[in-house]
Amino acid sequence: MDDSPSAVPRPQHRRYDVVVVGGGHNGLVAAAYLARAGRSVLLLERLGHTGGAAVSEQAFTGVDARLSRYSYLVSLMPERIRADLGLDVELRRRRFSSYTPVQRDGRSTGLLVDNGDRGATAEGFRRLTGSGREFEAWQEFYGRTGRVARAVFPTLTGPLPTRSELRKRISDDHAWESLFERPLGEAVESSFADDLVRGVVLTDALIGTFTHAHDPSLRQNRCFLYHVIGNGTGDWDVPVGGMGAVTDALASAARRAGAELLTGCEVIAVRTDGTAAEVVFGCGGEEWRIDADQVLCNAAPRELERLLDESPSGPDPEGSQLKVNMLLRRLPRLRDRDVDPGAAFAGTFHVAESYRQLAEAHREAEAGAVPSAAPSELYCHSLTDPSILGPDLRAQGYQTLTLFGLHLPARLFAGPDHDAVREAALSAVLARLDAVLDEPLADCLAVDADGRPCLEARSPLDLERDLGLPGGNIFHRDLAFPFTEDDADPDAAPGRWGVATAHPNILLCGAGAVRGGGVSGIPGHNAAMAALGW
Repeated sequence: MDDSPSAVPRPQHRRYDVVVVGGGHNGLVAAAYLARAGRSVLLLERLGHTGGAAVSEQAFTGVDARLSRYSYLVSLMPERIRADLGLDVELRRRRFSSYTPVQRDGRSTGLLVDNGDRGATAEGFRRLTGSGREFEAWQEFYGRTGRVARAVFPTLTGPLPTRSELRKRISDDHAWESLFERPLGEAVESSFADDLVRGVVLTDALIGTFTHAHDPSLRQNRCFLYHVIGNGTGDWDVPVGGMGAVTDALASAARRAGAELLTGCEVIAVRTDGTAAEVVFGCGGEEWRIDADQVLCNAAPRELERLLDESPSGPDPEGSQLKVNMLLRRLPRLRDRDVDPGAAFAGTFHVAESYRQLAEAHREAEAGAVPSAAPSELYCHSLTDPSILGPDLRAQGYQTLTLFGLHLPARLFAGPDHDAVREAALSAVLARLDAVLDEPLADCLAVDADGRPCLEARSPLDLERDLGLPGGNIFHRDLAFPFTEDDADPDAAPGRWGVATAHPNILLCGAGAVRGGGVSGIPGHNAAMAALGW
């Protein structure tokens, strides 16, 4: 990162128009917009660098590779925010969307979805299913979600539409019912017949979210929606230089605008009477008290409640994932000889994610066990962006590999045997991966300067410890649909931007806001707009 703290960080003033709590990407976006509007802004970050979960780090001792250690792809960041803040960031499109291996009729095969060759994708569906029906259903289903994306995404950086307004904007009753009113499993099952294809579709509803296809709460629908509407296309892009390149650019934009960024400074308490606030924080062994007109919180709502000394307003948030970072000497060979590993791992590589496998894994985890067929998905950043590897590693053919395990809720790791459960979960996901490879993954792993395999795993509780995410929830709390109810007060500015708290001068600017989640900058933008009274 480019913002190492001084030996004793000190705020320049005792009073600011705005204090931003938390230096993740959304806090940086909010600070940049507010400073550009002429507000005096102090941003406080507990860690020794900005970026939060969106960072690039040298994860393995003595190895010249900078991995996107936590967040790793970008879909939801609007071009408008990048243009407004003058961000010099390249988001590179992946040629392949996904590859899903399977054993069928005694042979190793799979489904490769090629963004650049519609004919090849259609042939892949026919080879897998024996007909063109599922490909036609795929085109129809994602044609419908694409129309929803083009209608919904532009609203994310404006005042919240009401439920009725958003439904009218989408102008498709079938799409509205299937995505916003009825459990997503109904649409998946009515659209697709093949178990593997159903699973590929459903995975976008389960990222970091412990739920199932027919959950009546529609948590799966909300997760799915945010995974398919990014920039009106749903594409997930690779940040060139790693995720840290995005947040480095945001930090530079905030500084250029005049915001003051202090790292290594932990907020201890926030006090407010609704019109003025006091922020108490520690920096360099000293305790500081800063006055502010407004406080924007880029931490989880549960953390804000703690800072305000308020009782929890709802159930504890819970994440559901295992994040694994790896460095390989080379990509492993596949049992499916019809697909090149360079194509398979360039997109999202689905493992044990058929519809039935996902349902069974959820049942096992709900019963308190690590799923026996643990589902996961992987991708290789360095195939699209080799710049994150040093020149020697690139010359030798090294590659990164990121794995995201599903249906591994924080509750599984909550006992005294956390490390043993994490190892069991890691073994479970790697065993399922090995089952579709033609050689053990361990044979391809690089080693660090101490001779240890280049592999690290993070449970939800590790993320809570490292990043302050309650329960390891990467969205801070359950995602919300991007609208307000029809009877909401249209004149309540913070509320109409989806960033309000119980205190008029305390706003959410992180993933826990309405329209939060993912590396987007949208909550930061919207909190800034609300703070400015727009």
